[in-house]
Amino acid sequence: MNSTTVSQTFSPLGIVGAGLMGRGIAQIAVQGGIPVMLYDNRPGGAEQARETVAAMLRKLADKGKISAADADAALARLQVVDLLDALAPCKTVIEAIVENLDAKRSLFTQLENIVSPDCILATNTSSLSVTAIAAVCQHPERVAGAHFFSPVPLMKIVEIISGPLTASPVADTLTAMARQMGHTPVSASDTPGFIVNHAGRGYLTESLRILGETIAPHPEVDRILRQAAKFRMGPCELLDLTGLDVSQPVMESIYNQYYQEPRFRPSPIARQRMEAGLLGQKTKRGFYRYENGQRQEIDPPPVPARQDLPVWLSPQDAKTFPAVDALLDTLGAPRDRGERPAEGSLCLILPVGQDVTTAATLAKLDPKRAIGLDPLFLDGRRTLMTTPVTDTAVRNAAHALFCADGVPVSVIQDSPGFICQRVVATIVNIGCDIAQQGVASPQDIDRAVTLGLGYPKGPLAMGDSLGAATVLEILDKLFDFYRDPRYRPSPWLKRRALLGISLLTPSN
Repeated sequence: MNSTTVSQTFSPLGIVGAGLMGRGIAQIAVQGGIPVMLYDNRPGGAEQARETVAAMLRKLADKGKISAADADAALARLQVVDLLDALAPCKTVIEAIVENLDAKRSLFTQLENIVSPDCILATNTSSLSVTAIAAVCQHPERVAGAHFFSPVPLMKIVEIISGPLTASPVADTLTAMARQMGHTPVSASDTPGFIVNHAGRGYLTESLRILGETIAPHPEVDRILRQAAKFRMGPCELLDLTGLDVSQPVMESIYNQYYQEPRFRPSPIARQRMEAGLLGQKTKRGFYRYENGQRQEIDPPPVPARQDLPVWLSPQDAKTFPAVDALLDTLGAPRDRGERPAEGSLCLILPVGQDVTTAATLAKLDPKRAIGLDPLFLDGRRTLMTTPVTDTAVRNAAHALFCADGVPVSVIQDSPGFICQRVVATIVNIGCDIAQQGVASPQDIDRAVTLGLGYPKGPLAMGDSLGAATVLEILDKLFDFYRDPRYRPSPWLKRRALLGISLLTPSN
């Protein structure tokens, strides 16, 4: 392969597969000034896709986002071809066909007999091994992944995936092509799930585990993670949108591709619901019910009438979390400021990584009067946590008190790390391990996750917000409680916590 040629040009671009992904890639390519030759093996499939692209370009012009002349020029760059052999002049070919290894291998074998030896062959696979596709090729060094996300024109991210034999100019050329299309390229090595699907395991699997422990019902888990942790959608809302028939096989595939790595362990809840046909919006029943395409909301429990009890907060917790100490005063809570709680006082505990039962026991507090508040996530929604024996009057008094300023409150069952702490710590830990494995740079990990998953921050920036030492503390206590290697901290996290440096700091 001529590396100089490969590194300098990527057009004309061939696209094989004119479905949702293929026509989306074609649209952003022609808008970026790249001539495209579009092929589909379905009779009329490519022409139908061209008409769809034309309609999308007209809509953009009607909205004033591009000029009519630019829309016409872009469409003129899109050529439909009826034969695969017509892609012979292409300098790059992207396949966007069915997600099946044998089908992709067969296509690449055919393409090698059509295109020139220096033509780049890229796969848009989201879950298959780029290396396994390249293995059947005569020139595996020209094969790479260019993983776009749906809907392609709106999801401004492309994972450029290099296998062990991929020539570096190939990745460089695909990176330049993605930029010309107006998208953000991120570089990844060929590992299961690449960056985005790999990093996304923590949010869903840990949330499903929380549901499996009956810590809180699914609407409350969604509300907590959406409002307190600032995720765009709750995990159950997201699973309903994607469809369990799509999400569950991906969770199981990545778990098995990593040889049953405990961090990626799926939940039987999702498998059972999938087999029951509770797939989500597409079946009108998932975690929620849907009527006329609209989710039927489930109201939160009512707020109890306020009946104040003296609130005791340990002097150490007041010092460690001054924001909580100040909040109690702002809410007008009657305070018990003794070194130990007086009889009848509500014992407020602020656990990090622990459950209230453990914290109360270690502090020698009455578990019937103990209730926990998540001190790390106080904005948007506050989370209270009870022991199995917390008195109802204590629970109700705390609930009414902490929503007195209009901030909603969720009350959950005992859980080490509440909900936000353990979900966010799991996400951070997986992001750290992606960096440790050298799958991608710390910056590309965060860039890919924010653009590809819509998280409020990338996993490493999320960890920096809490502090690496705090995340490590949460994980260590989760591990101590469950004795589950799922929660073992990544070396990347441990070293940066010990050094007191950012999780985004690369290794020398």
